[in-house]
Amino acid sequence: MKQKVIAILALFLVVFAGSSRAQRYSPVALPSMFSDHMVLQQRSSVALWGWADAGNMVRVVPGWATSDTLSARVDCIGRWRVTVPTAEAGGPYSLEVMCGRDRIVLCDVMLGEVWLCSGQSNMEWTPDNGLTDAKREIAAADCPAVRFFQVPKRGSRTLQDDCGGQWEACTPDVMRRHSAVAYFFARHLSDSLGVPVGILESAWGGTPAEVWMPETWVRETPGCRYSQPHKADPWWPVEAGLAYNRMIHPLLRYGFAGAVWYQGESNRDNPANYAALMQALIASWRREAGRDFPFYMVQIAPYRYGATDNGPALIREAQDQVARSVPGVGLAVVSDCVEDLTTIHPINKRPVGRRLALLALGKHYKRLKGVFESPFLLRSEVKDDKVVLTFSSVQNGLVCRGKEIAGLQIAGADGRFVEATGRINTRNQLVVSSREVKSPLWVRYCFSDDAVGNLFNREGLPVAPFRTDDL
Repeated sequence: MKQKVIAILALFLVVFAGSSRAQRYSPVALPSMFSDHMVLQQRSSVALWGWADAGNMVRVVPGWATSDTLSARVDCIGRWRVTVPTAEAGGPYSLEVMCGRDRIVLCDVMLGEVWLCSGQSNMEWTPDNGLTDAKREIAAADCPAVRFFQVPKRGSRTLQDDCGGQWEACTPDVMRRHSAVAYFFARHLSDSLGVPVGILESAWGGTPAEVWMPETWVRETPGCRYSQPHKADPWWPVEAGLAYNRMIHPLLRYGFAGAVWYQGESNRDNPANYAALMQALIASWRREAGRDFPFYMVQIAPYRYGATDNGPALIREAQDQVARSVPGVGLAVVSDCVEDLTTIHPINKRPVGRRLALLALGKHYKRLKGVFESPFLLRSEVKDDKVVLTFSSVQNGLVCRGKEIAGLQIAGADGRFVEATGRINTRNQLVVSSREVKSPLWVRYCFSDDAVGNLFNREGLPVAPFRTDDL
């Protein structure tokens, strides 16, 4: 009897161990980005990949085309990949992945527009941390057509195929825990296009641009080799590539329409290299993704840094240069979205997200006619004792919100800048002068740490800060 009991217990342990092993080590597995509630890029060919035992055949059946079964053989290191054609926006659908007897069914899958949102703390900033009119905004955030996939803040010194995280449909409780800028961007896009919008949210406060791009690209970018911060910090990565390897690289193979970027404050001590860094970052992401997707940046906002080298103004200038020189790049100016110049985290995030959405709707989706960008300086002409400035995006008018135009300075050949006055002429040009400078050469507008301008186009978008002495 004793031997029989022992045999039964042994059999039970074998079955239990086998069951546990089967549950823990599934023959087919997917990265975390492919899960219930996900959004896939509509009218596209998106990559779907994962892991299984080498030599097996993996089959994929998309719910929007159930008659189309896609298949791939697992390679010798256990990886497989298929390309899945997607239909027009819609859902919810299921997506089935099979390997032998193993089967994964993803539910509540939507087809729509997917965007990658990345950067440092102003991109990461959530309504729980502070938001203008937070109570009303959170209550109004019941919008399941907007979905978030938030990447955990974890770095890596080697390239990763997965990043962790999960998809969530937007509810008031979900919205308050995610990027406010990304939410308002996605909400405006979804409402304007009438389609689901998925956000790949990958941001980490305090991080310099170097950590968000491959380390080799930093080393090989002229002038950038020594721009990396050398002091380690326990709260965020400072080594080149550390965030890219885990928080960006796995996402670049996931099909998305474009990227939104809000970063720059942590590079203000090395502004001379920032334009080259951003050009390299954009190029590296596009090369890994295999396409030149649109990339829209937020210009850093005014803040009392107390800088002695005008670094923040130079970062804004570098962002302007990148937007002008790299195809498919746009820049949202947010100099007026600041309620308190003593905080580096402005809480007025709705217009930030909206202006990014305007760039996407106008440039990428071609849905907007007329003006949807801030005015940027086009040219400067000296006429007698005045300087005449011409801008883009002012065909409907250039206006000053105040008695006098703020933030203007003018200088002659001696390079000494003094306060100046400005007026708007009938051609929507800005005419700048000063009694102290009889033969002016150069003009600056809001070219400092914390200057807040009051010059706008008729559409309510602020004129971007500029200087002409470096043109």
